[in-house]
Amino acid sequence: MTTTPALSMTDQLIQDEHDFIVQTYKRPPFVLVHGEGATLFDTNGKPYQDWVAGIAVNALGYNDSRLTHAMQVAASGLIHTSNLYYTAPQVELAKMLVEKSFADRVFFSNSGAEANEGAVKFSRKVQYEKGLKDKTEIVCFSGAFHGRTMGAVALTPKEKYQQPFHPLMPGAVVAEYNNLESAAAHIGSRTAAVIVEPVQGEGGVNVATPEFLRGLRHLCDQHGAVLIFDEVQCGLGRTGKLWAHEWSGVTPDIMTLAKPLAGGLPIGAILMTEAVASAMHPGEHGTTFGGGAMVTAVAHHVVERISEPEFLAHVSEVGDYLIERLSELNSPLIKEVRGKGLMVALELVTDVSPVIEQGYEHGLLMVNAGTNVIRFVPPLIIEKSHVDTLVDRLTTIFAAL
Repeated sequence: MTTTPALSMTDQLIQDEHDFIVQTYKRPPFVLVHGEGATLFDTNGKPYQDWVAGIAVNALGYNDSRLTHAMQVAASGLIHTSNLYYTAPQVELAKMLVEKSFADRVFFSNSGAEANEGAVKFSRKVQYEKGLKDKTEIVCFSGAFHGRTMGAVALTPKEKYQQPFHPLMPGAVVAEYNNLESAAAHIGSRTAAVIVEPVQGEGGVNVATPEFLRGLRHLCDQHGAVLIFDEVQCGLGRTGKLWAHEWSGVTPDIMTLAKPLAGGLPIGAILMTEAVASAMHPGEHGTTFGGGAMVTAVAHHVVERISEPEFLAHVSEVGDYLIERLSELNSPLIKEVRGKGLMVALELVTDVSPVIEQGYEHGLLMVNAGTNVIRFVPPLIIEKSHVDTLVDRLTTIFAAL
């Protein structure tokens, strides 16, 4: 009689994931269990230097004692009451975000996609309040990624994301990113809003030029359209300034936030001017979980720390060093290095999957942004020594490939 050998804990967890979870993700064959600083560890104790940060989420890294303390204090208070009642942490976070931005008011959601959905609704309501019921089009751009919910995916012009889910939300219009002539040709009397990422994430870490963003501001003013900056991935210190649009000197009417806002807890936010906010009335938008007391208390701590000038200066310094060191890599596979702050792309002339897979063997966590771009969005507390280790290991990987 033969017996089947028992699976290891890692293999059992992977098997259970395949058996019980909807298969919408392709994961590498290890299980992460804990982290320290900018390093994650799997069930076998193997360390991985993290250049993903939960997809630009874990800005303060792992096992940060001050963040853990903030979570513990927040968890000892109210966790959830719904938005039927006032809670202090929600108001305090909104006040802080307003004081640190162009905005007059804030609406809290649970994710970046939700924030972008709300931004579209608010923009259309602005036009509806003016009696412009046919002014419903939303202009987005090539390479954009605004989420996977039904409205947001209509503004994410990638066939892979859209094709299986037609019919999409009507009124989405696609112009070319960083091309003002294209934008001018698509923004007009029917345009309710223009939504753009100051630095595209999923689209390949493409940085909008200041001239492009200034031109969009002018076109929106000219045609009475709402300008939305999606800073879900590029905002909150990622580029070396608190908001990515600060590099251009342009302010939007709406800005959406999410990923790093609460240090890993789920939250989204829609920041807006009074002109936008005044179009919304009780009962016209809502959320059960958005802006909960616990998560907003933690977010207050995160925003306070990321806002510190020394913190932002560190992001800029290490980001510049990352671009400098990646540019030293010598391989015929490399096409370009680009980015801003700690949001950097290494574009190849070929599929990046083999590099990312080899990275796992060498203790690196990396993520793509399209087929031929490796995107580096590490914890914002990463140091130059981590960059040196990354480049050393990439040198070995590229030599082998």
